[in-house]
Amino acid sequence: MTAKEILAELKLLGRESYKRVLSNNHGIKEPFFGVPVSELKKIQKRIKRDYQLALDLYDTGHYDAMYLAGLIADDARMTRQDLQRWAEKAYARVLTGSTVPWVASGSPHAREMALKWIESEKSLVAAAGWATLSSLVSIKNDAELDLPELKRLLKRVQHSIHKAPEVVRSQMNGFVIAVGSYVKPLTEFALQIGEKTGPVTANLGDNDCQIPFAPDYIRKVQKRGAIGKKRKSAKC
Repeated sequence: MTAKEILAELKLLGRESYKRVLSNNHGIKEPFFGVPVSELKKIQKRIKRDYQLALDLYDTGHYDAMYLAGLIADDARMTRQDLQRWAEKAYARVLTGSTVPWVASGSPHAREMALKWIESEKSLVAAAGWATLSSLVSIKNDAELDLPELKRLLKRVQHSIHKAPEVVRSQMNGFVIAVGSYVKPLTEFALQIGEKTGPVTANLGDNDCQIPFAPDYIRKVQKRGAIGKKRKSAKC
């Protein structure tokens, strides 16, 4: 299928009510049809993976197509240039917090791009970097992770999170939660960092999403006996 054919299909699946939610609560801008994620996943199930189609869909700048691109992307084939272009074009929190990091974390360039992005002066790119690190620790075995580096990054969060832009602040907090939940050797350290950091607040727009207190969230994962249980894929 081509990107043009997919867009024609998406147009028929759009819902005005969902479109209003995306626009009013999540900062999604035209062009987009308001296709529910459940419908996008049906298309994903049919297409499975398609590297070139994912690139073409993302390059349309059409939100529904960009989200679908992340679902069908062949992460392992994504180049540094592909990932950089996606990060630069991600204009909304959903794209920087989900689509881009999901794909980046499954690529061979995950760590490299994440560390590059967190240094960016563009807040959405920096947010994508922290979200990529979170996704990375959720799917990589601890033996494949640089634990001392993760500790340094946790300390960086502690010292800089409250001065960071709000969208970055949210993803930094998510990183503390991710390390504490998925990297068992660093759970206690992440809890300490979370306690020292204290509650994190940010204005994320007109929606019900609240930033959880990292230690509380990690302890809930502990209570479930799920600390250190990795995910097969960052995509959900």
